[in-house]
Amino acid sequence: MSHNCHDEHASHDHDHGPNGHGGEHDHTDDVTPALQSYIYEEIDFDNITTLNESIPDSGQAIVKKSWQERMNADPELKSDADEQLLMYIPFAGQVKLHSILFRTSNSSSAPQTLRIYINRDDLDFAAASDVSPTQTLQLAQTSSIQEIPVKRALFNMTRSLTLFFEDNWSAGVEDETSIFYIGFKGDHTKLNKEPISVLYEAAANPSDHKPIVGVGKSVGSGIDGSGGPPHGL
Repeated sequence: MSHNCHDEHASHDHDHGPNGHGGEHDHTDDVTPALQSYIYEEIDFDNITTLNESIPDSGQAIVKKSWQERMNADPELKSDADEQLLMYIPFAGQVKLHSILFRTSNSSSAPQTLRIYINRDDLDFAAASDVSPTQTLQLAQTSSIQEIPVKRALFNMTRSLTLFFEDNWSAGVEDETSIFYIGFKGDHTKLNKEPISVLYEAAANPSDHKPIVGVGKSVGSGIDGSGGPPHGL
């Protein structure tokens, strides 16, 4: 399988050394730019759900792939009853999403139309078809990694994403949609989950306050404490 140099080196000769000849090629420069703003540890993997997946938790598994594992053939997410897939992906905090990364294939089973919804944990296929998405993307039919930018202004306060893969490149002929990798880029802000203690006093109950011994109902009515009317009245 041949890929762009951004993903893996092609089969042509790479014989680079300190002076351009001999020795091993340094992959550091290939990986570092790709990992800038890469979101991984901030994903709430345990709560990822995928509807219509042929193998349970395979949707979760492809999101769990690290950047270094992006070209691995397994695990693979495949649709079951038809070509549609619906994924719910929560984050452990708030994300400013910049782009989404995919690896699919150059076959007819590659997804084509992706409808994205922000902060919706209540969608099934029927609702996703009726509700207007936050943004719609068109995916390429390729086995290379494709990074598709989103409209950042719409994804500044992302706590979860719902990805609705509506169809594939088969034009209705192929019932199976296949995806190998999904990743995200953006900025992340942790949510403060520590409980906030609020100290307050309920409305005073008169029975809880006992009168001071030696002081009657007319406290403060007379300077001398006699309880009489104020002087001069």
